Amino acid sequence: MSTAVTPDTGARRGLNLALATWVSAINFWAWNMIGPLSTTYAGDMSLSSTEASMLVATPILVGALGRIVTGPLTDRFGGRTMLIAVTVASILPVLGVGAAGSANSYPLLLVCGFLLGVAGTIFAVGIPFANNWYEPARRGFATGVFGMGMVGTALSAFFTPRFVKWFGLFTTHVIIAAALVLTAAFCLVVLRNAPYFRPNRQPVVPKLKAAAKLPVTWEMSFLYAIVFGGFVAFSNYLPTYIKTIYGFSAVDAGARTAAFALAAVLARPVGGALADRIAPKYVVLGSLLGTAAMAFIAVFQPPPDVWSAATFIALAIFLGIGTGGVFAWVARRSPAASVGSVTGIVAAAGGLGGYFPPLVMGATYDAAANEYTVGLLLLVATALAAVGFTALRLHAHEPKATEAPA
Repeated sequence: MSTAVTPDTGARRGLNLALATWVSAINFWAWNMIGPLSTTYAGDMSLSSTEASMLVATPILVGALGRIVTGPLTDRFGGRTMLIAVTVASILPVLGVGAAGSANSYPLLLVCGFLLGVAGTIFAVGIPFANNWYEPARRGFATGVFGMGMVGTALSAFFTPRFVKWFGLFTTHVIIAAALVLTAAFCLVVLRNAPYFRPNRQPVVPKLKAAAKLPVTWEMSFLYAIVFGGFVAFSNYLPTYIKTIYGFSAVDAGARTAAFALAAVLARPVGGALADRIAPKYVVLGSLLGTAAMAFIAVFQPPPDVWSAATFIALAIFLGIGTGGVFAWVARRSPAASVGSVTGIVAAAGGLGGYFPPLVMGATYDAAANEYTVGLLLLVATALAAVGFTALRLHAHEPKATEAPA
């Protein structure tokens, strides 16, 4: 790939990166439609802590596993086609969730939440799309900017409860579905693949097997499951946590969750840019150490609003820096022909990392003491285990990985 960039190419790649970031944001909003309303659903349907946690976790699981497919499909069909396809496929599930919630049907809400997971697969599409537009030395920046599409979780946390208050439950879902329609139509006209993109028409399963044989795939999957999984888990479960521990309303809990998500989103490109300048290993180590420290402080339930806000926003910043650092590492180490496949598996691991914590938090909640101590200490232990793995097993500087045999 040539590194020469004309002003025209620079403008086009900036436009395409910005548009792909918006596509990610609106799909992340759709993916996170249930989380900000989980306490409302729990009250209206008299759900137990475990049932409410399952409701929040179901879209996360499907969004995670779906990335294993959308990553390799992006290598084959290109980011433009797949960004549009995922956006269109998310429209009906959004409407279905709105209809199920309006009907107060827990089983139907679980089914529609399962289908809503398709919106969460957008991440595995955008990373190779952004990589194709930028030279290797700037891919940390590119993936960091695209990762800012995670702001959709902040938008959802802040606006979804307010929209429901202003317009009603089903109308809120119609508004987001309309935004998805308009986004897909605009992408059809404006969005383009990079000039250097070449379709990889090898069958998907052998490509996934080849990617699975690369050490980078599993090393980065482990790290991403912690940093991105932590972000997803808190972005979805924090409304429940805040309402339970501090007694805030759904709207107020949503506003505080939005601040958490926004902090992580803004920190992500910082992590990517830092990884372009120093070894990603050190960026990730700093992220994991900070995550462990903030989770440990959260065990003691800092009082609202200043101390609890400072704790969780700092946690968000460390997680955001880690997500940018890990994917800059992925882009640097993955073989060019397998970026989509590796990205799909790593992104799936990140999503799976976000699936289990809400279930664990719900299952380990101590109602008598009103605390989530066990769940938070498990996060501390996991982050510290990752620190040891990263420090002792991974190299700060190494040659790019080679393609594994199919």
